[in-house]
Amino acid sequence: MKFLRQAFVMLALYSVIAGISGGSSALAADKKCADCHDDDEMVLPIGKTKHGTQADGRVPVCAACHGSSEGHMKNSSKVKPDRTFGKKSLTPVAERNAACLSCHDKDSQRSHWAGSAHDTGDVACTSCHTVHRGEDKVRNKRTQPEVCFTCHKEQRSQINKPSHHPIVEGKMTCSDCHNVHGSVGPKLMKQDSVNETCYTCHMEKRGPFVHSHEPVDEDCSICHNPHGTTADSMLKTRPPYLCQTCHTPHGAVQPLLAGQTPAPNVLGWNGSTILQGRACMNCHTQVHGSNNPSATNPTSQFLFR
Repeated sequence: MKFLRQAFVMLALYSVIAGISGGSSALAADKKCADCHDDDEMVLPIGKTKHGTQADGRVPVCAACHGSSEGHMKNSSKVKPDRTFGKKSLTPVAERNAACLSCHDKDSQRSHWAGSAHDTGDVACTSCHTVHRGEDKVRNKRTQPEVCFTCHKEQRSQINKPSHHPIVEGKMTCSDCHNVHGSVGPKLMKQDSVNETCYTCHMEKRGPFVHSHEPVDEDCSICHNPHGTTADSMLKTRPPYLCQTCHTPHGAVQPLLAGQTPAPNVLGWNGSTILQGRACMNCHTQVHGSNNPSATNPTSQFLFR
């Protein structure tokens, strides 16, 4: 069955009934495209997409994306369409993207595209999106990461480490945190900052707290790698080594200053730390912020006071 040709005929009828100016002539040109491409496996599935079935004036005809392509229609074996979108396309990326943005520029999702990392990196819309197919993998929560990992290979490796966000499990996807079409935040974050993006799910870490932790206030990624690590809780490295990148060890390691907690015993050591080991979080359990001094639990953590 010549499905695509029939679809174009139906679209032409809708255009005439709706009184769309120039609709019938434009779709007549599309019918000419269908004369050759009706059995083309790369073209045929468009009849099952929004681009091919939306029956009103917003339906993009072939020329809307590919240009009038008069030379191609006269000699298709030697002349390419005015604009092509395949992997081997010689059409400049900016020109290809402009064809998409001529329709897809009406919402906030793409308001920061100009100058974004993907725009300046010459990433074409069709590098991620499949226009002629019924299923666009990048719009499917389960298949989207595979599209992103085509370029972001380091993140593919990280997301398979023992501690990771549940992307592999299909419970999250890249666009839960990133707006790939551009944003005012760093790293194409959906919110204005890394922290605000994290707080979308981790609201309990926001505070405010009487005693805050400066790295937490500044940037969650100082301590965490959100794509995955070998340490628990997606920490860049496990405590106490992570803590010691900023903090000097104390307690059982060296005498403390007078009045400083944790409280030393008569030998100048913290007896509790000797018994519990040198893990900072044995005492400092509320590292994201606390209403208790030194981010400790409200219950006593020390043998001597």
